[in-house]
Amino acid sequence: MSDPILAEQTYAQIGEVIYQANNYTLIFINKADNLDKNVYQQMINIFFNIYPKLVIRFNHNAPKEVTFIVDPSSDGIAYTTNATVFYNPVWFEQNPEDVDVVTHEIMHVVQSYIGNAPGWLTEGIADYVRYKYGVNNMKAGWSLPKFESSQNYTDGYRVTARFLLWLERKDYIGIVENLDGALQNKFYNHELWDIITGKNVDQLWNGYASESNLMT
Repeated sequence: MSDPILAEQTYAQIGEVIYQANNYTLIFINKADNLDKNVYQQMINIFFNIYPKLVIRFNHNAPKEVTFIVDPSSDGIAYTTNATVFYNPVWFEQNPEDVDVVTHEIMHVVQSYIGNAPGWLTEGIADYVRYKYGVNNMKAGWSLPKFESSQNYTDGYRVTARFLLWLERKDYIGIVENLDGALQNKFYNHELWDIITGKNVDQLWNGYASESNLMT
């Protein structure tokens, strides 16, 4: 899609705008009077450039219409409910390079897990996606942490993401898709790791702990 034309103001316009391209729709509702115009533009671009790739790889049935709401009353940094992502503009004001918060959150839309999906794995997969598909991680100072003995695979987010990346590089090709598919279809359990890899998750973590610092 061509980039939407914005007025020459410093901040993005307040209100609702609907963007459409290639059968995807983004409803962007901005309630913040200080959302940087460039951040706004990058959020739109990430949706239309990255979200379709995630749909193709992980969930062909993911919603084709997604809503972004930038709201000063939002808690934390960002959170996703169904096909709506809420963003706190204070975070972007303080961290204008950290636009791949969007990459992480749109993966939650794709995931659409129902039931008791483990939070650590849900967030680990989303940060794995941020690492693989992020457009500005380096400038944002965001990276996967090196292994430390205090870590565990259940830490979630970047710790779990690096574990998943190591597994993928250890020739467990498709492990992230397999885990994600099981979570989407409500048949994930702890034994699934053994079915996929021939080892339980604790054995895999021990292997990661012994080799992880060889990762580049």
